[in-house]
Amino acid sequence: MKLPLQTGKIEKAKSINDASNKNLTVTNAIAARMAVSAMSGDTKAVQLLLEANGNMRDQEEIEIKRKEYELKAAELKIKQDEHEAEMAKLQEQKSHHGPVYRGIPCLSIAPAFHSVQFDIEDHTYTEFDFTGGRGSTKSSDISLDIIDLIMKHQEVNALVLRNVGNTLRDSVFNQLVWAINELGLESEFKPTKSPCEITRIATGQKIFFRGADDPYKIKSIKPEKGYIGIVWFEELDQFAGPETVRNIEQSAMRGGDLAWVFKSFNPPKSANNWTNEYVLLPKDNRIVIKSDYLTVPKKWLGQNWLDEAEQLKKLNPVAYDNEYLGKVNGTGGQVFENVTVREITQEERNQFDRIYEGVDWGWYPDPFHFSRMYYNTETMKLYIYGELRCNKKGNEETAKMVREKFDIKDEHGSIKQSIDDGIVYCDSAEQKSTEDWRSFGMPARNVEKGPGSVDYSMKWLQRCAEIVIDPVDCPETVKEFTHYEYARDKDGKVITGYPDKDNHAIDSVRYAMFPVWRKRGQ
Repeated sequence: MKLPLQTGKIEKAKSINDASNKNLTVTNAIAARMAVSAMSGDTKAVQLLLEANGNMRDQEEIEIKRKEYELKAAELKIKQDEHEAEMAKLQEQKSHHGPVYRGIPCLSIAPAFHSVQFDIEDHTYTEFDFTGGRGSTKSSDISLDIIDLIMKHQEVNALVLRNVGNTLRDSVFNQLVWAINELGLESEFKPTKSPCEITRIATGQKIFFRGADDPYKIKSIKPEKGYIGIVWFEELDQFAGPETVRNIEQSAMRGGDLAWVFKSFNPPKSANNWTNEYVLLPKDNRIVIKSDYLTVPKKWLGQNWLDEAEQLKKLNPVAYDNEYLGKVNGTGGQVFENVTVREITQEERNQFDRIYEGVDWGWYPDPFHFSRMYYNTETMKLYIYGELRCNKKGNEETAKMVREKFDIKDEHGSIKQSIDDGIVYCDSAEQKSTEDWRSFGMPARNVEKGPGSVDYSMKWLQRCAEIVIDPVDCPETVKEFTHYEYARDKDGKVITGYPDKDNHAIDSVRYAMFPVWRKRGQ
């Protein structure tokens, strides 16, 4: 309870602390009285006054610390409230839209592509050219990058291209679905095969798939939202040339300030190929990323895959360097640089325990061509030692001619090697001819063709450690294999792809070896 002081006492306190006109508390009055006594020489009052002043300072410090604590507690409460609000927001997003996207995990990409992730993220370049050998996982990295960019830029759509449209679903479409699953975003995207596209559900962004063989479908693309800011040319070497690629870029990429162009391919052998020359040209807004399987974790590839690579390295180092390491080690336009023309001796032929035979149907001017060969799986050497070529012969007549020539008899007249010992694989473009042969007692069967089968089988022949051809028994085969070259453009540059001319023996060999090369990885 506060009490006013008497007038006389207030006058005395005034000379000490100038306390006039103030309503002093009892405590203040006592302090004032003690001050008067102390000034009068009362030593005890002096001592008591000093102790009182010390206690007051302690109380002031306690009060200051109390206020500081209350302030810090209030600040901590604000931060706690903000954190709880943020966590509640994240939980709501997770319940409605799935897990919060955090980016590409470093363990999902091979070490060769770690540094380029910063360039893609920061948009240091516009064009990213991935060149490398088999198993380098460049396509896997690009697919992850595309999904990552779609997630981070809601105004951007993507266009994925291959040279031929009917190869999209079984290659790049499945590759991007893999990337979505790898990033744990299955609930974010909806893939559809008809039409072939992938949609991000929350934003409506699209990933379109097109083939360069139908330019109109590329020009007609119009995203419902945003613009096409991402383009991927898969297997760039299969496109007709830089002008075709440039036209596609100009047609597809319109609007928007940001753009990423990915181009990936396995370098063709020839240094004259347009893609090998293209990546050597200086370009300020481009980076070239080279890679091979040696930087990839072994468990991603599997031991069988690695064993296959090592086998080719031992048997055909030149092919290994090109296919697995991505080295450009060819000099000209010759397709087959692994051909040896020599006699295949009877002693060698006696060791051939499994024969392969193939037919390329023809009439005129294209000939009918039958081939017989043997393949050593351990050495990866192919021996071609029998052919029959003719024009204007019916199916019954060619069946009779082949059986007469290739049903080989011993000195006693017994057949020791017969057409019936195996299967004759035939060009499925003429299924009636194959059925005719079967009706004439020939073990004929159509080859199963599909997207990429020509390229794959031709590359398989190029990968053989050696193709040995007997010039006496197979003169037409020798001529075709040794003269078969890549096509060239008007400037003399090699064009990717295999010309469909003067290749009847080559096709019959491809058909014959179908049971081997159809096993992917062979």
